Amino acid sequence: MERESEVWLEVTVTVDGEAAEAVADLLSQYAPGGVALETGPAGFPNGPVTVRAYLPPHQDTPQVRRRIEEGLWHLRQIHPIPPPIFRPVREEDWAEAWKAHFRPLRVGRHLLIKPTWQEAEVSPEDVVIELDPGMAFGTGLHPTTRLCLEFLEERLRPGMTVLDLGTGSGILAITAARLGAASVLAVDTDPLAVRIARQNVEINGVADVVGVRLGSLAEADDQYDLVLVNIVARVIIGMARAGLSRRLKPEGELLVTGIVQGQEDEVAQALRQSGLVLVEERRSGDWVALVGRRLPALARG
Repeated sequence: MERESEVWLEVTVTVDGEAAEAVADLLSQYAPGGVALETGPAGFPNGPVTVRAYLPPHQDTPQVRRRIEEGLWHLRQIHPIPPPIFRPVREEDWAEAWKAHFRPLRVGRHLLIKPTWQEAEVSPEDVVIELDPGMAFGTGLHPTTRLCLEFLEERLRPGMTVLDLGTGSGILAITAARLGAASVLAVDTDPLAVRIARQNVEINGVADVVGVRLGSLAEADDQYDLVLVNIVARVIIGMARAGLSRRLKPEGELLVTGIVQGQEDEVAQALRQSGLVLVEERRSGDWVALVGRRLPALARG
């Protein structure tokens, strides 16, 4: 007997590029898989940018819709933001609709993110990652995903071990494997994201390197050379207090993003209190990424 298709709530807001980050941060509070930013020919951040979020059936309540509308009202005092468009969508319909917005994308020096259903011009030095994101986000379109991809390309060395917390479509874990990581653990709290990430791992032929688990920080019971957390500030702070730094090897590095400008000081404080040394800050528009390193003295503790 086939599983009955679930009906999700699609929330769409089209804004100028300068307001996209604020809208994305608001919607991400209700969308467990994250949000997608779709840009026109002008690209990000020049806009217009369409921000889409998908809420699971249990989240589609009058109270949640009202909170979203109220949050947008407050943002409207700063930016011109239209009312949200709410639309019910079945999983299979969303998966097909997404294909109209996902195009091959180059990130960093040699990374090429492409949908499984499209061809792309590939040069010998390209590192190609193929994705079918389904309803799990993470296609390289969002600025924070790009920050993570660029970090991986710069920092990852063959043989390293990597932890990807909040893997979504699996894009970061797969990229780490394609760049030469010896082993990668990808974790997500959303069962749908775990299923889609596993499919994408198989598509890219890296199942011998990448393991995908349902859960959060507690499921990562080892230490890693690189740890990636692309979620939201409040979750990062909670993880820092719950022992995130202990998942790093001596001299291991942690990149956290999903942080909107103005939140970085609170996140940085939580990371420092966990014993990490902040070594770098990266920005893309109003999004911030922080890089922390675990010192050997802490690693012995």
